Amino acid sequence: MTGWRIRDFHSDDLDGILHLWEEITAAKVEPVYGLSEVLASCQKDQAVVAMHGDEVVGAAVGRAAHAQGWIVFLATAERWQNQGIGAAMLGALEKRMGPYGLAKLSALLPESASRVDAFLNRGFELKQNLRYFERHIPVQREELRSLAELGGRMLPRDLWASVGGMQHEKELLERRLVMPLAQPDMAEQYGVVPPKAVVLFGPPGTGKTTFAKAIASRLDWPFVEVFPSRLAADPKGLAGALRETFLKISELEHVVVFIDEVEEIAAQRGGEPPSALQGVTNELLKIIPAFREQPGRLLVCATNFIRALNSAFLRHGRFDYVVPIGLPDVAARLAIWERYIPSAVTGLVDLDELVTESDGFSPADVEYAARRASQDALERALFDGVDPTTPAGPTTQDYLSAIRSTRTTVSAQVATEFLEDIERLARL
Repeated sequence: MTGWRIRDFHSDDLDGILHLWEEITAAKVEPVYGLSEVLASCQKDQAVVAMHGDEVVGAAVGRAAHAQGWIVFLATAERWQNQGIGAAMLGALEKRMGPYGLAKLSALLPESASRVDAFLNRGFELKQNLRYFERHIPVQREELRSLAELGGRMLPRDLWASVGGMQHEKELLERRLVMPLAQPDMAEQYGVVPPKAVVLFGPPGTGKTTFAKAIASRLDWPFVEVFPSRLAADPKGLAGALRETFLKISELEHVVVFIDEVEEIAAQRGGEPPSALQGVTNELLKIIPAFREQPGRLLVCATNFIRALNSAFLRHGRFDYVVPIGLPDVAARLAIWERYIPSAVTGLVDLDELVTESDGFSPADVEYAARRASQDALERALFDGVDPTTPAGPTTQDYLSAIRSTRTTVSAQVATEFLEDIERLARL
């Protein structure tokens, strides 16, 4: 079969490129680069096509970066195989990319690709013992401005692993929230609807904000915290600013939205005349259903006083789960203490005793006691002198003294009420 020719890509060749793409994927070969990347490179980088009359029977697309060139796409129509078209297109593409001063031209092929003669015929070498790593960037360029305007950010990927202990809470959030959102296709196969909104409740300082950030980190989604106190200063008023904020949030493809101390804007109604915040509560109640209709997002609300929340706010259909976050268990306290012990005295401090003596402490309480012990040890070294034969740093006794002088955030009464709230309001 003869009569083909090579020429530069024209914009009206897109249909031909799509046809070649469909032919490849129908043969169960998934190209390394996505269709959107291939089409973008056709118009922005270098591309050639093989033509038979007015029909596109082959295409080669390349991209140059510094002295490195990449073959983004190479395909020849099935009935035009073994005609030398592939090698000819690679040669034409290499010639057009020559002015970029390339030192190397490379190609990545899926393992299932069987037709590699075109590359071998053009002098490409098959490299052994190489691995291909890929990471999808979670926030695209066009989303960065919206994310910046909202004060949002991408969080470090290790936050989930850094939440020490609290294994029951972590496992629950992993199973109920993270996995259905991270694997929506599999969830759909099993009839699971990924959650859209959750309330975390518990005494102050128990790590609700930490868990919200860890969820965003685990999903690799942007994290946007909404501060009602800041929105209240907006000329449009709190309700109007809240509505506009969520409109901007809707521009993001994926996002975890966090509202701390949500009881400030979703408190129980009551009183005559009606509270000015009731309009804000109503606005939030209208926002949540619209938020739930969009895929790829999760609203996390946290409260220290779940009893104060509007009963309509917590009803089924608005929040999928109402999850208690209590005081850290033994493993969690150990992990928190380890975080604050200076490396110079690691192994010299009796962590087991600190964990036992700090029973009933919140993470914030442990942090306060640890920093208090370090400060006391530093002052003693500066003003009283230190024994040069002992490691510089706080001792077990410094930590125990700090523990005994720390007033716990969560009183016995608050702890009892929290257990009652779990029985009455938790939805797991």
